[in-house]
Amino acid sequence: MASTDNAGKGLLLKADPIANEFKEEVKSTLAQLPKPPKLVGILSTSAAPSKFYAEFTKKQCDDLGVEFVLKKVGSALDPEKLADGEGVEEAIIEANEDESVDGIMVYYPIFGVQQDHYLQQVVSPFKDVEGLNFRFHYNLYHNIRYLKPQDLLNPPSMTNEPPPPAIEDKPPAGTVKSILPCTPLAIVKCLEHIGVYNKILPYGDRAYGKTVTVINRSEVVGRPLAALLANDGARVFSVDIDSIQEYTKRPRASDSSSKYHPRHVVRPCTLTLHECLAQSDVVVSAVPSASYKVKTEWLKDGCVCLNVAADKNFERDVREKASLYMPTIGKVTIMMLLRNLLRLQEYRKLLAETSSQESTSQS
Repeated sequence: MASTDNAGKGLLLKADPIANEFKEEVKSTLAQLPKPPKLVGILSTSAAPSKFYAEFTKKQCDDLGVEFVLKKVGSALDPEKLADGEGVEEAIIEANEDESVDGIMVYYPIFGVQQDHYLQQVVSPFKDVEGLNFRFHYNLYHNIRYLKPQDLLNPPSMTNEPPPPAIEDKPPAGTVKSILPCTPLAIVKCLEHIGVYNKILPYGDRAYGKTVTVINRSEVVGRPLAALLANDGARVFSVDIDSIQEYTKRPRASDSSSKYHPRHVVRPCTLTLHECLAQSDVVVSAVPSASYKVKTEWLKDGCVCLNVAADKNFERDVREKASLYMPTIGKVTIMMLLRNLLRLQEYRKLLAETSSQESTSQS
């Protein structure tokens, strides 16, 4: 669903047509299951964005027939008597131990970056629909796209042999796709739909030749997104409040004999934001501030712009420069969350089968 009105010459693309593609995929998978999966959302603050996201998640789950249970603790339960985050860790542990629960999502922010990161590790990797567990981030940053579910029971090892290469996005025998964080994955899916990814190129390098600026380097959105794009072949400028870094698999220009790296490397960047934007084919902004705006005049003619923040990070005339602008991707993010939920069900099923086979072989 795209429109061209008087706000600019570029297209305004809504998330609906992209989300609907994955909605059909989720529906098809759900129809084959003996019972719908159960997702528990844990809301522990009275913050309006978190409350809205929880309600939005419930609506999408209800529409598709996924069982969604919203567990309120802390100030979400009683803002007069309870503090933000009170009881949240206990609620996570309870959901971890509940065999009827297939997935857990916690509505952040709660305490702040460091303590929230701790809570993300409390969630079992077998129920982590948001893909924020350390094991999934390790795989993402090391460009490990597939795993054996039983490997999640052990710490990562540098001596483990990587799985055989994938062919056209299909997991090698005995492996499943590693869970990816919902929002960065949703952005990649939007870029694939738009055509930023070149389907003619080999899988794993389809963003080759593209330059992308990602404004935000949080551990939830910006940094994993920069790594995903760079591991797919793009040159990425990662912009944060105090620095700019370059994420890339490319060898340094001075080293003509070097091969491309198997996964992205991070290098300091001396370019200004203005200089990064001037050469970027894609600009993604996820700055949680109503006052922050990407200057339209700094954009490259014909670029693609995606707004991922709750507030609009682009100026109103963005489509005077951008060939395509997506003001929100929330509906695609929810579909990625539900795909992760179904994938985690597959993890647990494969783990149970492996455990059963091992028990049989030992008896």
